[in-house]
Amino acid sequence: MAEVFAGGKKPEWLFWVGSAGAFDDRYKKVTREFVKILTYLKIDYAVLGTEESDSGDVARRAGNEMLFQMQAMTNIEVLNAYEVKKIVTCCPHDFNTLKNEYPDFGGRFEVWHHSQFLETLIGEGRINISSEIFRNNKIVFHDPCYLGRANKEYQAPRTVLDSIPSVKVEMKRNRSFGLCCGAGGGQMFKEAEKGNKEVFIERTEEAIATGADIIATACPFCMVMMTDGIKYKNQEDRMKNYDVAELVSMGLGL
Repeated sequence: MAEVFAGGKKPEWLFWVGSAGAFDDRYKKVTREFVKILTYLKIDYAVLGTEESDSGDVARRAGNEMLFQMQAMTNIEVLNAYEVKKIVTCCPHDFNTLKNEYPDFGGRFEVWHHSQFLETLIGEGRINISSEIFRNNKIVFHDPCYLGRANKEYQAPRTVLDSIPSVKVEMKRNRSFGLCCGAGGGQMFKEAEKGNKEVFIERTEEAIATGADIIATACPFCMVMMTDGIKYKNQEDRMKNYDVAELVSMGLGL
């Protein structure tokens, strides 16, 4: 059970769970696996619990600036009240918003995406995966837009995956040329325009073309779209979608 800041302690890290990590049934599993890693490594962290609210990312992307600013200022007030300094989150959308947009409203924090956090722990020798569980699997990584193009972070998730004994492949379009999963900017909550091919289908087809058994993602939006794409293309028996944290947790046998 994670500590909450309201308990009066001041841990080194705040784990920002995010709306998907708290409410989406599939991404709750990612939250649990990341927490297992934090606990296993005895990381000094806590969560806000019921005091955490949505970061406001989708509201701003969808054009509701007033709602975004209300969310931002409310969250910043809570974070500053607990004297939070360092934040780690599994969601690139929240990572981008907390890191790059909250400073405009007085919220200045050191914000890490969980792939960067895991990369650092691997570099320090604190995570060492020797399990052969994925030895015969081909893993392809899909770059989240808000981690990659928005924050120029392409290597961290790949370093994490490289620490897991397995075969790595790349889609034809990757890194800064990677195709969006189709969910960003609030697009996940609307239908595609008439006559246009759904982006998530096109991206899933690119992943299937690599012959990969696993699509690795590092974003709740991407996970929804890639999982739907696998179902749409009737690849459920052959292909799985896991977050990088889930792969690390499984590799550690947690």
